[in-house]
Amino acid sequence: MENKLQILSVKPENVDEYGLFCVKSKTNPGYGKKLDWFLKEYPKGLRLKILQEQEGRQIGFIEYTSAERAWRPVVAPGYLFIHCLYVYKKDDRAKGYASRLIEDCMEAARRQGKAGVAVTTSKGPWISTKQVFLKNGFMQTDQRDGFELMHFPLREGPAPYFPDWQSQQEKYPGWQLFYAHQCPWHQKCAEELAREAQLQDVPLQLTEITTPSMAQEMPSGFGTFALTKERKDLEYHYISTTRFKNILKKQGRS
Repeated sequence: MENKLQILSVKPENVDEYGLFCVKSKTNPGYGKKLDWFLKEYPKGLRLKILQEQEGRQIGFIEYTSAERAWRPVVAPGYLFIHCLYVYKKDDRAKGYASRLIEDCMEAARRQGKAGVAVTTSKGPWISTKQVFLKNGFMQTDQRDGFELMHFPLREGPAPYFPDWQSQQEKYPGWQLFYAHQCPWHQKCAEELAREAQLQDVPLQLTEITTPSMAQEMPSGFGTFALTKERKDLEYHYISTTRFKNILKKQGRS
């Protein structure tokens, strides 16, 4: 018998029941940080949807908000913007599950009278590739530093584009780590990298990204995480301590 699927709308009143998908354990310090972030952003338009089997197994999720409040560097007035799209198990991929979640976002954009839906993609880790969006009728409208900006317009108007985040790098000399609680794994990473930097006497400056405008002005296309040195982007996603040690060896400790 076919296992029916449902899309759950995570809300402040049911988040304890449904969870946040990408972090399961409520004892994980990142869970509380992400939850606080979610509760703050939900009244401002953030939406988190989980695709679940009838028996309760969660398959994947999508997170989106208005582009004006996107936690990514993007200029897309009137659009919805997808932060994250993820199907957890490899065996569940290529079954149309991601498309189901994209369709749900598209329906929301139509109901809200939005100009379209946009998303940043990349071949790099921790971010969706563009293939699933091309499959769903999206078009590429901009590209920068290995990131692509995809969009599905619902009415005529200016196409979304990337701001010049390279120019933002000029503001940040030395070692810099930027992170936001939009991703629950950033807290653990920031703590571990700060501890390792202290052990190795590396003057790493940590900056928590606390607003969408800060994220949109970050010196990296990811928006909610960036490790930089001397105005150069080294990593745009959270990394292990081992990876950080290798970077320190390669870049030097000053």
